[in-house]
Amino acid sequence: MTRFSETLFERIEPIYQRILAHPFLTGLRDGSLDHAAFQFYVTQDSLYLKDFGRGLALLAAKSPTDDAVVMFSEHAKTAIVVERSLHEEFFKEWNISSSDAELTVKAPHTVLYTSYLLRVAYERPFHECLGAFLPCYWIYWEVGKELQRQGSPISIYQRWIDTYASEEFATAVKDVIALTDRIAEPLTPEDRERVEEHFVMTSR
Repeated sequence: MTRFSETLFERIEPIYQRILAHPFLTGLRDGSLDHAAFQFYVTQDSLYLKDFGRGLALLAAKSPTDDAVVMFSEHAKTAIVVERSLHEEFFKEWNISSSDAELTVKAPHTVLYTSYLLRVAYERPFHECLGAFLPCYWIYWEVGKELQRQGSPISIYQRWIDTYASEEFATAVKDVIALTDRIAEPLTPEDRERVEEHFVMTSR
């Protein structure tokens, strides 16, 4: 029997293939990515992760089981504390202070993406929240694994790749996928469709 999570990823397979072909990722892989583009990405990513962490805290509060509360609370902490440490390493190499990075204005696409995530986290039931947040885990993991197969000749790019290809991150992603499958079992077809709609939206 096909798992619900498999159905979700099948829905976004064309989107995922376009992501893999994006010049940013091909540039990471072959080392041709402009360093200014990577710096811009990392700075925006640091702003995104703050909101992502807040959203995960809301998921923890809505979680139906104690285990899920603990899991999403830990993930929220990781998003804010551990990822911040990685970004600060990059900022130090670029002679950018953390305070300067925090003053950076969010790019329009960052605002749109995080606003959608937080709105779902605040307003929608837990199963819909999972649909919205799961791509943030799963696509990064798949991309990390894909890039890791070849690696990057640029050390700072490779460090970013290693983060999302790591066993620790893989475990976190698998746990969220498994939870999504369990939560989906009693859902009505209409509820599943809403989960899929969020999943597709945040995969774009």
